Amino acid sequence: MAVVAVLMVLGVLAVVGLAIAGVAYLAYIYYMHRKYDHLPGPPRKSFISGHIDDMTKCLQDGKFTQDMILEWCERYGPIVRLNFLHRVIIFVSSPEAIRELLVTGKYIKPPDQYERIGSIFGERFLGEGLVTETNQERWHKRRRIMDPAFSRKYLQTLMDKFNTSGDLFVEKLQTLADGVTPVSMVDMFGRVTLDVIAKVAFSMDLNTILDDHTPFPMATYITLSALIQQFRHPFMEYNPFQRDYIRKVREACRLLRKTGHSVLQERQDQIRRGEQLPNDIMTLILKANDEDSGLTVEKLVDDFVTFFIAGSETTANQLSFTLMELGRYPDVLEKLRAEMREVCGNKEYITYEDIGKLQYMGQVLKESLRMYPPATGTSRLVEEEMELCGHRIPGDTVLITSTYIMSHMEKHYPEPYTFNPDRFTPDADRPLYTYFPFSLGSRSCIGQHFSQIEAKVLLCKFLQKLEFELDPNQSFAVSEASTLRPKGGCICMLSKLEK
Repeated sequence: MAVVAVLMVLGVLAVVGLAIAGVAYLAYIYYMHRKYDHLPGPPRKSFISGHIDDMTKCLQDGKFTQDMILEWCERYGPIVRLNFLHRVIIFVSSPEAIRELLVTGKYIKPPDQYERIGSIFGERFLGEGLVTETNQERWHKRRRIMDPAFSRKYLQTLMDKFNTSGDLFVEKLQTLADGVTPVSMVDMFGRVTLDVIAKVAFSMDLNTILDDHTPFPMATYITLSALIQQFRHPFMEYNPFQRDYIRKVREACRLLRKTGHSVLQERQDQIRRGEQLPNDIMTLILKANDEDSGLTVEKLVDDFVTFFIAGSETTANQLSFTLMELGRYPDVLEKLRAEMREVCGNKEYITYEDIGKLQYMGQVLKESLRMYPPATGTSRLVEEEMELCGHRIPGDTVLITSTYIMSHMEKHYPEPYTFNPDRFTPDADRPLYTYFPFSLGSRSCIGQHFSQIEAKVLLCKFLQKLEFELDPNQSFAVSEASTLRPKGGCICMLSKLEK
């Protein structure tokens, strides 16, 4: 009886404790909402869920949530408040405010957000790499060391590798070019960009182009998809019905990091044997370790995974979206082919000088990034209270900027859902701070020039040798993982180009 009595007391205490915790949580939600109630935004449908209902319905309906937020920004102004349970998210859509946040001001990336990117479901992923590092002093030291590997002078030396991977890519596609076999170009572009980053950055040959069973493209996709799931469903890790999915995500993280450890070990063995090291990013990472004793082995692997993922996924998605739009706009495709014939002719080797002359191709790729930026935006932490766009922003507030939203506003880009490369002619009048697919300011993407040179070489090689038609059932919807990619996979039927 005594045991039963003790259990009953413990049960009552547990219920009371849960009730107190629930009331405290509701009070905290109320406090957070009141803190930002003076800012404009769509009306809440319920006190607890805030706008999470709208976002959930948007996803269920297959709509793009950025388009819904875009509608709110155009309706409520340059500062828009969205409530998600106890979190309040502030979107900023003013060019002047974006200039302040990303270029002229000294605002850091929100540590709590980027720590959540560092690991997925408890498994270390990007860790504290160049993208996720929020300490400005440590970040600046590493960025300064790695900058030479992305200078224009160094990029010119990579043309052989770009061409070699591009030729192998086209040869693989030609084996599928029978005019009837559906080919997922998202998959194929993902495989060739992985091949490029592995060779150029780490002197690795992963054989991702020819090996149909290579695990790396799927590992890249599943980890990036899991990142967004982790944000949307913070308790997914503890859901017993998601056990198999969680296991696959963790295995993917381990595969990428194990590969990084292996490459690091091999390079360190080369150093011990006194061998000459290749001039690649891995060598620079090791150099960074010599100059900064704070870089542990795990942090070196963080940089490996960061470059491996970012150096492949974004370019692959950009090229897939570009091909998808070229399939819808044959006049743009013909103009692009005409420029290629004039600049490159039938040359097998694309030179650095050729890349500079492919002006219209550059416009096509920029328009693709405007419509479908792989990374939709970035965020900054405002630590002290400030005024922005005529509104008081409380201290300790995260502000989100979105290049997707800015570049789809009618007032900045007329007919924003129309693919029009002429927006990027040299004399085009474009508003400043409305187009930043690689971010802006000191934290802009270190690999943006690398990415666009690679994209030009691969697109040129593809269009020199192949014709394509989009699958009649091709979806033009967008898949929202951590990066944007064509939801339908950009399915094409390929055929060899007749000379």
